[in-house]
Amino acid sequence: MRRQIGFSLLAIVLLTVSSGAAQKPKVYRVGVLLPGSPWYEAIDGLRQGLPELGLEEGKHFVLEIHDTKGDVRAAEAAARNLEGDRVTLIYAVADSVVAAARRATTSIPIVFNVGSDPVDTGFVESFAKPGGRLTGVHLLVRDLTGKRLEILKEILPKVRGVLTFYNPGNQVAKESAQLGREEAKRLGLKFVERHVTSVDEVRNALQNLKVGEADVFFYIPDAMVGSQSQLIIDTARAKRLPTMFQEQSLVAKGALASYGHNYREIGRVSAKYVQRVLSGVQPRDLKVETIDDVELAINLQTAKQLGLTIPPNVLARARKVIK
Repeated sequence: MRRQIGFSLLAIVLLTVSSGAAQKPKVYRVGVLLPGSPWYEAIDGLRQGLPELGLEEGKHFVLEIHDTKGDVRAAEAAARNLEGDRVTLIYAVADSVVAAARRATTSIPIVFNVGSDPVDTGFVESFAKPGGRLTGVHLLVRDLTGKRLEILKEILPKVRGVLTFYNPGNQVAKESAQLGREEAKRLGLKFVERHVTSVDEVRNALQNLKVGEADVFFYIPDAMVGSQSQLIIDTARAKRLPTMFQEQSLVAKGALASYGHNYREIGRVSAKYVQRVLSGVQPRDLKVETIDDVELAINLQTAKQLGLTIPPNVLARARKVIK
């Protein structure tokens, strides 16, 4: 009798444990690859967007974040390791990082956030039907290069020359530089280009930056260079050189101005792709979305430090102003 009671109690305990395990939701592991600041804004947006879709961090998903610090080989190694560790998907931001993740993996789904046409780069077959294991959000970072330079001329009417750094081996950066070169010619500006192929070269170029070499630092879309944004801002301000970037969070960190997308909002939009892939939808069935909402941001504190006055008509168009 006691033995029967003991077996019955054991059965109840096992049933209770089994039932509890069955009710416990699966925790998805999401690998995240980014080249550094300012792309952390997109990750913050992702963290905001997923709970809005019913996925709670720690309960339904965890993010395994790898900051590659602008190093493409580090991005490849991280992507390879994430696939080997069997994470559910990879969320990758910036074209060079996405390309690295694609090269280094064979089957894992990749949700991207890219600043150039994903069809041109071969990431997808078409916007409507990606056709493979990649899909995500397309920004107009490259396409806005000329417009960004035009707005810079409006902000600083007396500017004569702009300086930019980029890796000529980066196809997106190379194409953006061509767009910048053409617009600079139209605006009557000198377009000073410095080729850099590593983070160390970016830092050396900044150290050797001469006062008077150009009037403004102008960002060309290049994740490796972008990973050094804060150093660029700090060095340029020390040399009294205004800076023009593509993302508004950098304006809050001391850049003079930016014209482009809000990366936090882009991350929030990306969340729906991550959520759908986690639910079992294949990337090939999720059409790529182009985000065309852009904004101008200006830092009046930086302008004052540099002795600059922003034209009122330009200031009135800014969506964000740091006073």
